[in-house]
Amino acid sequence: MEDLELSSLGLFIGAIEVGLSFYPIFACLTTKNRLFGSVTGFLYTLTWFIIATIDIVSCPDGDFIGSYENLIFYWPCLLCFIFLLIRFAYLFIKSIRVIMGAEDVIDEEQCFLAQHQAEHVKRLFKKPVQVKKSWFGRKIYDWDPCFKFPSRMIGTTVLSLLCLYIIVTIELRVFIDVLRLMNHLAESAEQPESIFYEFNQTMSTVKEYISAFEGVFFFSAVLASSITVSYVFHILICYRNQMKWLWIGEKSFLPKKFQVPSPSQSVAAIARYSSWQVAYLLWGYIIMHVLQTVLGMVFVHFFVFPIKHGQALQLFKDLGLFILTLGIVFALMTLQVVLAHFFFLQKKISCEDKQKPLALNNRKAFHNFNYFFFFYNVIVGLSACLLRLLWSVILGSWLIARIDSSILQRGYESADTGYKTWIGMIYVDHYHTNPVLVSFCDIVLTLRAEKNAREYSSNDVFADSAASNISSKARTRWLLYYTLLKNPRLILHRKMKGPGDGEMTNAIIHTRTVQATLMEAGVKNNLELPVNANCVELRERRSFEY
Repeated sequence: MEDLELSSLGLFIGAIEVGLSFYPIFACLTTKNRLFGSVTGFLYTLTWFIIATIDIVSCPDGDFIGSYENLIFYWPCLLCFIFLLIRFAYLFIKSIRVIMGAEDVIDEEQCFLAQHQAEHVKRLFKKPVQVKKSWFGRKIYDWDPCFKFPSRMIGTTVLSLLCLYIIVTIELRVFIDVLRLMNHLAESAEQPESIFYEFNQTMSTVKEYISAFEGVFFFSAVLASSITVSYVFHILICYRNQMKWLWIGEKSFLPKKFQVPSPSQSVAAIARYSSWQVAYLLWGYIIMHVLQTVLGMVFVHFFVFPIKHGQALQLFKDLGLFILTLGIVFALMTLQVVLAHFFFLQKKISCEDKQKPLALNNRKAFHNFNYFFFFYNVIVGLSACLLRLLWSVILGSWLIARIDSSILQRGYESADTGYKTWIGMIYVDHYHTNPVLVSFCDIVLTLRAEKNAREYSSNDVFADSAASNISSKARTRWLLYYTLLKNPRLILHRKMKGPGDGEMTNAIIHTRTVQATLMEAGVKNNLELPVNANCVELRERRSFEY
């Protein structure tokens, strides 16, 4: 127990050491003094790059893989260092251009409203246009210029791919060693002096299974790694779709208990999301690979080896008998559905109905039908239960890396901590990056800053006198009129003035309903031009210093 505690403490200290070693790089990337940060970050990263290169060149081999072990493990690290060097060089050139006056000072981090968020809000003012999408856009991914993934998601994706590469490399190396050991044991057992020499014929079968295991392992490794890589990018697609659903107020894809988030749990979830996402993907790959290897060996044992050993006829007989049994089971299940459709449901109410109503007909016959099929359905249910268990194991292990969806059934999602982490993360992003909310806050802050600037400016005294003559009440009424004119249904939700009796309230509601209906019909009949998005002004807020 003490050794376990010391090892846990050692891992924690090692993680802190790694974090402190690379923390200056993040500090240089986020500092406001871009010139100093770019120069310091470039030199610091260049130092790490030189040290890593010297270490790989001077000692390329290792004890685990052997030849070129350090190069195989650390080339992604060198690639990341090269990317950081290019990034710092870009920041340095941009800072020099700003100092020389060749480029305007635009600090992206100080802009409250990002450009893609402003473009998204402008697009909401336009009438939707049906655009024919390509096959790639319909089936795989449809690029949206008004959506930008946060750096956390991009970093998690890159880190997941790098960690998957390392895990696959280690796994292949371990498998090669195990395979050599198994072949060596099989060859030793064939020697006359071995105690297993009398099982010489059995050893040939063992070597055959070892050869099959080698092929199945490599095939399943390629398949499992490909599926895991597809999960990495599919999670990005799910993130974008769910964020867009939350932007329009759609929460039906979430369980009811998660539709009202907990602020503290959500903040804690976004702090651990990246780490958990990487861990889930790695464990998902390992579990999926093991399951695929087992299923592959089962397939080889029951199908490949019988055909290879000349037992194909017996295999096809057994397979035909099994398929015939399944066909009879499915035929009887289909017969129940057909009988229910033609004899135990009432006729359609209208000829335009697609299906019959859910209303029983011939109830006595239905009870007899239910009685005679009861014993048969019990036997079928026993097999269906085992099949349900099998599919649950296969799909659960197949989808365990998908942190964006729960593998537990409805009502038990709270036990899935990975899914809870995902929900908390998207809620935090939704509350802080909703384009409409951010645009509204940007407009309010910009108007407030401009108002403060006018109050402290002595040059705008006479300019403000003309604007002050306009009544704020009249301006508010005009904006209210324009809003109700464009959205007649809002008339029904207006607050009534003062208390009134029931008859008066009903009369007012009826009048407003008629008025809203007529106005909405007029708006639909009036084919007005769409709003020009270029006329919608969404400005980036600038800081005002006095």
